[in-house]
Amino acid sequence: MSDASTRPRHPRPRSLPLVAPLRLGRPSDTWFKPALSVVAASAVPQLTLLAVGRLDLVIYTMAGSLCALYGHGLPYARRARTLAGVVLAMTAGLGTALVTASLTHSTGVLVAVGALLAAVQKAGCDATRIGPPGHVILTFVSSAALFAPQRLGQVPAHLALTLAAGAVAWLVCVGPALIRREGPERRAVARALAAAADRVAEPGPRTHRAAAAAVHAAWQCLLASGRPTPVRRSLERLVAHAEAAVTPSDTDTDTDTDPEAEADRLRGLAALTRARGPVPVPPPPGPRRAYGTEHTELYGIDTERAALRDPGRRRAARRTLLRSLGPGSPLLPVAARTLIGCALAGYLCAALGVGRPYWAIVTAASLYQANITLTWNRTLQRTLGNLLGVLVFAAVLPLSRTTPLALVLCCLFFGFAAEALITRNYWLGSVAVTPMALLVLEFGAPHPAGELIGDRVLDTVLGALAGLLAAALVTNRRAAGRVERALHATAKARTEAERAAGQPPAERARARRALTASLVELREAADTAAGEWWQRALPEQEVLAAEQAGHRTLTATAQRLGPAARAPKAWRGTTVPAPANGAE
Repeated sequence: MSDASTRPRHPRPRSLPLVAPLRLGRPSDTWFKPALSVVAASAVPQLTLLAVGRLDLVIYTMAGSLCALYGHGLPYARRARTLAGVVLAMTAGLGTALVTASLTHSTGVLVAVGALLAAVQKAGCDATRIGPPGHVILTFVSSAALFAPQRLGQVPAHLALTLAAGAVAWLVCVGPALIRREGPERRAVARALAAAADRVAEPGPRTHRAAAAAVHAAWQCLLASGRPTPVRRSLERLVAHAEAAVTPSDTDTDTDTDPEAEADRLRGLAALTRARGPVPVPPPPGPRRAYGTEHTELYGIDTERAALRDPGRRRAARRTLLRSLGPGSPLLPVAARTLIGCALAGYLCAALGVGRPYWAIVTAASLYQANITLTWNRTLQRTLGNLLGVLVFAAVLPLSRTTPLALVLCCLFFGFAAEALITRNYWLGSVAVTPMALLVLEFGAPHPAGELIGDRVLDTVLGALAGLLAAALVTNRRAAGRVERALHATAKARTEAERAAGQPPAERARARRALTASLVELREAADTAAGEWWQRALPEQEVLAAEQAGHRTLTATAQRLGPAARAPKAWRGTTVPAPANGAE
């Protein structure tokens, strides 16, 4: 007889929060890197244009300079390729906008092209998982260029400026590799150790999932880092040590180790790893603690590095990327929201006689997150930040108009402030982004302050309303399908991990990492679907059961035990029925 409690329930519309999205968090541990990078990448072309008296061209160099915001969490080998792709994508979007602007002055056509570009940029950034700031910077540049006066013969020279500034941004972001080659890897491993410390100090599903995700991210960073070096070998041992601390063990109930002392030790390792000194050496495993992964993990990573460089593997990855944008993709509804919301915002502002509807397009485009709940949060943050930023612009405008150098310095300051504050909360960063975006208009010619402020306030409100309306009307019923696919992938990865228990260490290590990756993807898919409205039933019980089964398998393989190992201590006593698909 079936238990009614095991049946998937249809998600109910949740009450949307008002205060929680505006709370300030802790700043990122690397907030200063994009902040300093964008200042350095912007200062070189802007001061050069100031010296030659052509500040009216700043909009084109700024397009390339803003590429310095991307890729700061990637190892330098991967960062170099990623930034090159970002520069090319930025140039392609800008070129499309400039050619369109030179061929037509129809507001209707310009808004349509801007909305289409925003949707393509959103889908591309989501598919590649480029990370913050995502598509927003690309959309800001292309939308602004659509409404800038342009002649077709000027386009090649303007794109050349963008490429030149993009080359400077590339050098600024990749140059530190000459000083600290393994810096990104060390920071990723330090985050994994810190997350493991949180899990040890406060066991539970939340901290365990966060630690597993951090460990997975550290392995991925090391895999993408290039050829092994002595420092990277030491970092591999530290990640294995962090994973051993995260992996639940039957000895958790009887170990003599003080959790607080172990957590402090892990945090100490994290601090030393993040610092500039030698990479610390993890202590040997205790006699009663199952650190079986600490040795075996190191045997599989070189083979995986070689597989990543294999041409066949790269072609398969490109095919997977294309399939992620094909029919049935859960990314398409979000791209459709972007297209409809940006078009609606642009046409609404144009109908009301606003001279710069691209601000409304950018506002709408910036709202769209993985689900409607996060989109609502971003709507609150963006609206509050823009309105406060307009007040900051009004206060600083007289100073910026004193000399051209003052204008350049003001833009550089707000560029730094935006990246310094945005990791605390998006609205706080928007307070600095807004005056910077308004000051960019001053490079061409001074504009009436009242007109700029009034247009920006109106565009912000209309863009937020139109964007949120589109998010509510365009449903994303495919989010539940992503959960079902993630469940299937997790069950498959778990089976392969159990089969690899008797295999050589390299095979066992790769199977465990594949299972961890599938569990991270399953949790992300479940969280995304939980924040969506108006979709089919969610298999919540199956997700929880699959997570428990996956972590039991990780525990068993780490201890070289069979699949009968017990569940994580924090989840013991939780009654979860077997999933309907027989995965457990």
